[in-house]
Amino acid sequence: MRVLVKGAGVAGLTVACELYRHGFRVTLAEQADKAGAGASGFAGGMLAPWCERESAEEPVLTLGRLAADWWDAALPGHVNRRGTLVVAGGRDAGELDRFSRRTSGWEWLDEAAIAALEPDLAGRFRRALFFRQEAHLDPRQALAALAAGLEDARMRLMLGVTGEADLANCDRVIDCTGAAQIGRLPGLRGVRGEMLCIETGEVSLSRPVRLLHPRHPIYIVPREKNRFMVGATMIESGDDGPITARSLMELLNAAYALHPAFGEARVTETGAGVRPAYPDNLPRVTQEGRTLHVNGLYRHGFLLAPAMAAEVARRLLTEQGQPERKAS
Repeated sequence: MRVLVKGAGVAGLTVACELYRHGFRVTLAEQADKAGAGASGFAGGMLAPWCERESAEEPVLTLGRLAADWWDAALPGHVNRRGTLVVAGGRDAGELDRFSRRTSGWEWLDEAAIAALEPDLAGRFRRALFFRQEAHLDPRQALAALAAGLEDARMRLMLGVTGEADLANCDRVIDCTGAAQIGRLPGLRGVRGEMLCIETGEVSLSRPVRLLHPRHPIYIVPREKNRFMVGATMIESGDDGPITARSLMELLNAAYALHPAFGEARVTETGAGVRPAYPDNLPRVTQEGRTLHVNGLYRHGFLLAPAMAAEVARRLLTEQGQPERKAS
């Protein structure tokens, strides 16, 4: 079966990878001039289903708990399995108890255990929740590596095109164009997410740290070369313009609250993207003629894209009367 996948964000790349693994002839088309040019490139890259359960429905945990294994198999060496640390400031210490009641898979840490895990946070927090099973990756590196792997496998990866010219040459279309379908797919809306990147050699973190706050919980994810991604806002808006002053201040204040040395960090990048979401904030695979739409990943792109890709493969294999191949 010849399949055209439209969109080379995290959804399109994982679908293309999964279908190729199952023996489909895949063409991947992306309107931008590079893979991962949309909201996927502004993601935190946290594979944190247990933490996300605090504000998400059960399927996020059920579908996302194997995401780290999928990424590890697809991109060996890219996944950091060091868990997630969740902390709260003195006045917001009660938020930790609330967070613990809404999640699972955690263990309590005292000051000494926090210092052992993250020495630069020694003495800053009296207790924390540690989600040992969680992981993270660098989204841009992961997207670039997936795209390179598909090209090495001699799959057709077309950049700067919509793929419309190839419609006549394919049997099925998998539309993974995300926010481009807002206003077209019923119920799909835009949720604006803003982030910034900072750089400092004064702070070292080994894993994502979530700082709880009643109004705007923030996460800080370590990257290479003394860089950190700070995110992210969740604003009910389809505006994909530059970051707002309010959001910039809130993100920077959160970083400073985690460690004052972040106040001297250099801001190397700010960004905003529109994340497509359905009313229940869960992704869906829907059918329209010979097209399957994979959309609504909301803030769970890297976490839930593997499960959505597996669902697409299952549907196409069932259509062909073939058994699904188990991951090696």
